[in-house]
Amino acid sequence: MAAPTGNHMTGFDHAFRLYSRWRGPCLWLIGILSLTMIPTSAEAAERPVSFVNDVMPVLTKAGCNMGVCHAKAGNGQNGFQLSLLGFEPREDFEHLVKEGRGRRLFAGTPERSLLLLKASGQMPHGGGVRLPASSEGYAHLRNWIQQGAPFDAAGDPQFVSFEVQPKRGTIARRGEQQIKALAHYSDGSVRDVTSSALYETNDKAIAEVTDRGLLKVLDITGNVAVMVRYQGHVAVFSASVPLGVPVENLPPAKNFVDELVFSNLKVLGIPPSAACDDATFLRRVTLDVAGRLPTSEEATAFLSSNAADKRDMVIETLLRSPEYADYFAGKWAALLKNRRDDASDMVANFAFHAWVRDSLLANKPYDQFVRELLAATGQIIGNPPVAWYKRVTEPKEQLEDVAQLFLGVRMQCAQCHHHPFERWSQDDYYSLAAFFSQVGRKPSATRGEDLIFHKRGIALAANMKTGLKLKPAALGDKIPDITADEDPRLKLADWMSAKDNPFFAKALVNRYWKHFFQRGLVEPEDDIRDTNPPTNPELLNALEKHFISSGFDLKDLVRVITRSNAYQLSAAPNAHNIVDRQNYSRYYPRRLQAEVLLDAIDNITGTQTDFANLPKGTKAVALPDNSYNRGSSFLRVFGRPEGESVCECERVQSSSLAQSLHLINAAEIKAKLAHPTGRAEQFSKDDRPIEAKVRDLYLIAFSREPRPAELKTALDYLAEARVDAEGRPVDAPKSGRENFQDLMWALINTKEFLFNH
Repeated sequence: MAAPTGNHMTGFDHAFRLYSRWRGPCLWLIGILSLTMIPTSAEAAERPVSFVNDVMPVLTKAGCNMGVCHAKAGNGQNGFQLSLLGFEPREDFEHLVKEGRGRRLFAGTPERSLLLLKASGQMPHGGGVRLPASSEGYAHLRNWIQQGAPFDAAGDPQFVSFEVQPKRGTIARRGEQQIKALAHYSDGSVRDVTSSALYETNDKAIAEVTDRGLLKVLDITGNVAVMVRYQGHVAVFSASVPLGVPVENLPPAKNFVDELVFSNLKVLGIPPSAACDDATFLRRVTLDVAGRLPTSEEATAFLSSNAADKRDMVIETLLRSPEYADYFAGKWAALLKNRRDDASDMVANFAFHAWVRDSLLANKPYDQFVRELLAATGQIIGNPPVAWYKRVTEPKEQLEDVAQLFLGVRMQCAQCHHHPFERWSQDDYYSLAAFFSQVGRKPSATRGEDLIFHKRGIALAANMKTGLKLKPAALGDKIPDITADEDPRLKLADWMSAKDNPFFAKALVNRYWKHFFQRGLVEPEDDIRDTNPPTNPELLNALEKHFISSGFDLKDLVRVITRSNAYQLSAAPNAHNIVDRQNYSRYYPRRLQAEVLLDAIDNITGTQTDFANLPKGTKAVALPDNSYNRGSSFLRVFGRPEGESVCECERVQSSSLAQSLHLINAAEIKAKLAHPTGRAEQFSKDDRPIEAKVRDLYLIAFSREPRPAELKTALDYLAEARVDAEGRPVDAPKSGRENFQDLMWALINTKEFLFNH
């Protein structure tokens, strides 16, 4: 038979072209039909596989719905998208079964399903092998596909709760603990899901955990927690890792802070350091409370005093001082985003900062301070806290800032999906946003300033995903219906300041604890959640209760913390607590903040830094906003925050090469040392003995007298005659002046000066 020519083709060619044309739709149809096929193998006769209870945990355990893989939060991979961590099983079912023309699942031959071929590494997969063919998870998926890949029937048991066993324990160093995860269902059944749960420790330096829940403790002592997650629920296992050293001769407990810190150290077997000396305490508490160095006169008077209560008296003096208000106003102004982006912002910046400072100076109760801020109406000139709404304009941003700053809850994740580490859903997010939905604004007669008011109407916020209109609701609590005439923000303030509120007081005391101890009881300080437990829960609860019972008294909180012997421990470690970073067995040194360090350098050099639009002599800790960073390379290099977020992490506390170079050789530092009216110039003309001048410098820099070796070194250097580049002697006044400049430069560049210890 002759071969066909022209437009003719064989039956085979025709069939092949039809196949090529209809291959995709046919495969899709076959795939869909195959999902309805009745399984005939023995495996298919097993217990029906639940999509929610069996399949979703497998996908989550394998990491398929993580942000870097196929989760929508990361835009998925190759068009395959799942809900983040499996919080939306119905949507995930639709993506798996009905997308991709049915190629992902093939019930006739489950092993040839694209889902299994890629996950097991039998086909190229960017995520690598996630489910070996021999694994239990692979078997669950294969059986589910063979059973027709159904979604759960109406009568299937529902997941109810989740727990870990044990919940708490004590583990020796280099020891192990197997964690057991149990899921409870609506039919009363309990399933061991240890192999399917996800595990993560909060401190990998203390312990590591396997994907099967085996906790392996390393060499560092302390408290560690393991977050265990299963089907959108989380549970926590907490463990103490004791050092086991006998703890004796503890400092006396001056208040409940000492009782709870020292009892925890006794349980852990970590002996605390000795109490710090008077000079160290004076410098430490003055820097922490007032943001400045003690004067030489203050240091001399304190060191010479024999009063038994002289430390308590210093604390009271500092709390009454305007420097206390200046220092903490700078802290709060940055967190409340008192930022200047335009010259027209100046009036608002100054007014808002002054309101914060005056509130602190008058010791306004913290709950009242927050209420005045949240419910502010009117114009900035008449009501300065309105300035917060100038910078934080949208309800989403308002709720996120309020939650993180005043409640210690980070809600940002819940805007788009269920919070991965918490119980907060998108409904919780938008219900909180509804409190700010009736904030109205309109231009005022002042350029760049709006009039803030409450718009009459029912407060509602729409869930971005579902479109559901939600009424205001607090985190975990219901709020009575709010009428159209009521300002929802006042109801939010009522809920926040209630004595049984689980977030408000706790967030503040944890934030202040970190200010004085360098590490929060919960770290980060604004991420308080069940899955991030405190290192000393009893202490955090006690501080919270005390703060509430005091009427939200901020000065009283500072007083309680700084009076404690726990705060007054030495920073020098002993042989047993050198690696402790979380139990406060010693004081943890930290670098001086940018503003404090600049003022300290001005203090020792006898100079002052001038700032635009501020009275001469204004200290850096009293600057009202971020705009002064632009005019000061020192503040920029040493990390003064710009006020762009409510996170304390915006302030840079770590050291850098740029900082070292600035202190060593910056023109700014040289100018301060050689200032014509500075301390070096004054000392060169002072008739007092050189030894007295050296003692003055040490009292100013370190709040202590120089040690004998230090004094000898300084005197020997100051007595040296200087010569110029050609070897000719420099005249005595100039030589003395330059020698004092060198001595001050050396003191400024010591760790003892640069750190609060």
